[in-house]
Order: sequence, then structure tokens, then C-alpha cells
Amino acid sequence: MTEPIYDFRSDNVNGAAPEILEALVDANSGTAAPYGDDEYTRRMNERFAALFERPVSVFPLSSGTGSNSIALAAMANPYGSIYCHETAHINVYECGAPEFFTGAKLVGLPGEDYKLDPGTLDEALALAGRGSQHRVQPFALNVTQPTDFGTLYALDEVSALGAVARRHGLRVHMDGARFANAVAALDCSPADLTWRCGVDVLSLGATKNGAINAEAVVVFDAELAREIPFRMKRGGQVLSKARFVSAQLARYVADDRWLERARRANAHAATLAQQLATLPGVSLVAPVEVNMIFLRMPDAAVAALDRGPFHYYKLGRDVRLVCRPDQEPAGLEALVRCVRDAVMTRH
Repeated sequence: MTEPIYDFRSDNVNGAAPEILEALVDANSGTAAPYGDDEYTRRMNERFAALFERPVSVFPLSSGTGSNSIALAAMANPYGSIYCHETAHINVYECGAPEFFTGAKLVGLPGEDYKLDPGTLDEALALAGRGSQHRVQPFALNVTQPTDFGTLYALDEVSALGAVARRHGLRVHMDGARFANAVAALDCSPADLTWRCGVDVLSLGATKNGAINAEAVVVFDAELAREIPFRMKRGGQVLSKARFVSAQLARYVADDRWLERARRANAHAATLAQQLATLPGVSLVAPVEVNMIFLRMPDAAVAALDRGPFHYYKLGRDVRLVCRPDQEPAGLEALVRCVRDAVMTRH
């Protein structure tokens, strides 16, 4: 019998949720107008408006990098700058795509727990040289929620950053690749975490939480929404059969299953982190607040994981484990047992 493989590499490795597959089958029946002029896209906009408790403009895309880049291109001019945390996804993991699509400069700032600090942001913007033709001009702020290290901005932290941005005339973009995990962990409404905190545009990810290549740019400012279709076309992001992404997104937010999945993934990570962090020589690199765990552990434990039936990623000296909603309990137990045996033998 083949030994099972337990996959902790990413929440991108999981399959599609049953209701998402049902939505795709439904959208595949008959014909529909192309390029987003269809009933599924209209239904998607209606459901997102209900979810966010206000009118919104929603644009379906197929990748998170595309979503971030198109959103930011509508917010910043080529002679401008976009402020973000130095470890933000747009600054580290998108191969320069946001800068390519915007022409703007990314300005990474430090901050504890991989989060922006309002005071640091305020000081940086005060020294940015606004009005000087020799300096890039501040246009936008990016907030990654949750961060790429699994830490969360509390609602008051997002609001404080939004207030600084408004005071300096910046628009606010939220990278919500794991938006569901953030909403579930904070136990708040999507509206509370976005426009009520001063967010102008949200890049909402659904792919990591049960969809198939379905992301959305959610725009709360009608002025910004007007040019996004043109940005999408120029960026190769207009989908001729958009209904297959729109149908997924409409179904994704039709009930609370998207949040239930995120809660399960978060709970798996909390349980796993709690058990691992008590072992000798194992320490957390960052607080575990959603479904991602970053650990530092003895070489013997890393070697044991490498020999075992586990898939995971290493980031330098750190081990990254990401939990999925459908994570196997046997896999969680096996991983803890593997690390425990390695470190206890060492001691």
C-alpha cells in the first residue's frame, strides 16, 4: 500500500469546493454573452454588493498578481509611488508586475510582525517630497491582509493606516489573497475590514479557498472603477468567457461556506502550531493568526520532515506550513509526531 503524502506547501494545492464545481457546470449550460456582459457577472456584482453592504464594481480575473497589478494601475501614475511593507507580496513575490503595469515605484517600509506602522508611514510620507518634480509622488498605499507571514491587521490598525493615507492624499489598496481567512479570524464583516476602514480597492482571492483561478478586483470608489476595464484589456486580463470566473465568485459568496472553510484552515493551523511550539528547540517566527505557520526548528527535525511523507516549503532557515480546509487530521498528527521524535531523540 502506498504511504500517504501530507501536503503543507500551500492552500493552492487543494481542489475545488463542490459548490464551485456545481456553479461551473451550471454556467456551462447553453450560451452566454462574452466579455462579462452576462447574467453570471451581473449576479456576481449583486451578491458582492450585498456582502459589502453597498454598491461596488467587481471585475473577475484569473490571478492574484493580475488583480493586484490592475487595481494598483488604476490608483497610481507612472511618476508615482506605492507604499507597502517591505515583505509585502507585491514587493517580493510578483516579479515586478505591479511596477510594470503601473510604471510606479514600490516603496517598502519596515514594521514589526510584518505589518505597516502608521507612525512610520506618516513619517515616510512627510519626507516624500510631495510637489517636487525631482521625486516620485505618493499615490497609493498597499495593505496585505493577512500578511505573507500570516499576521493580521486588527480593524483599528487598518483604520489608522487609512487615516494616514487620506491625510496625505493616498488611495488604499488591500491585497486580500487570503481575505476569507482574515475575515474569519477577526470575526468581522467584509465591510468592516474594507471600506469602513478607508480601503478604496480590494483584491479578493478565492482560489486558495475553494475556487479555480478566480480572483476579483472589488472597487468601492466609482471614479476608480471607470478605467479598470481598459487597464484589464491592455494588461491581457479581459476574459472572453468571463462567466466561468463570475459564476464561481457569485457562488463563492452566496452563503457562509467560504468563511466556514477559512475557519477550518485557521483552526488546523492554530492546533498544529500550539503542539509544535511546545517542543524543544522549536520556535515560532511569527504569531499564528490565520492558516500559515512559520517555524524555526533543529536541523534534525527538518531532516526528519524531509525523509517523511510531507510536502512543505523552506524559506531560508524557516519552515513554512500552510493548512487547508480539508487538511487530513492524520497528517497533522503525523507531522507533530515526526518533529517530536526527532527533537526528543536529540535531547
